[in-house]
Amino acid sequence: MILFLHTLGMGLLVGINAALDLRILGFAPEIPLQPMEKAFFPMWIGFGINAATGSLLFVSDAVRHISNPAFFVKLTFVALAVANLILIRRAVFRDPLLAKRPVQTNGKILAATSLAFWFFAVTAGRVMAYVAEFVNGS
Repeated sequence: MILFLHTLGMGLLVGINAALDLRILGFAPEIPLQPMEKAFFPMWIGFGINAATGSLLFVSDAVRHISNPAFFVKLTFVALAVANLILIRRAVFRDPLLAKRPVQTNGKILAATSLAFWFFAVTAGRVMAYVAEFVNGS
């Protein structure tokens, strides 16, 4: 159940974030960007679910996770992605001219790096099982 909820939270957070990033990068230009700010609420719900379930998953086998370098890579990219999400809200959605002009270059750079950060966070999370086997010799 915990893994299911972790996956659900990841789908909310990373899935919605990817759609938002792609829109900022220019995909589906017929969809207005301003109303998409409402998507931040379900993304933060997804983050909360992942923080809670991730903590439970960590506690369930803390010794194995703390010795796994992929765990720290994952946490680093999650932190970068969350900080980037906050910057996107400030740089893109707080722009008073958002509805009147294309997204500025800095917003597009933030969206592209957001996609990369989440890609690496999710990949590192998945790779954790294989690195643990290698590190522990199992």
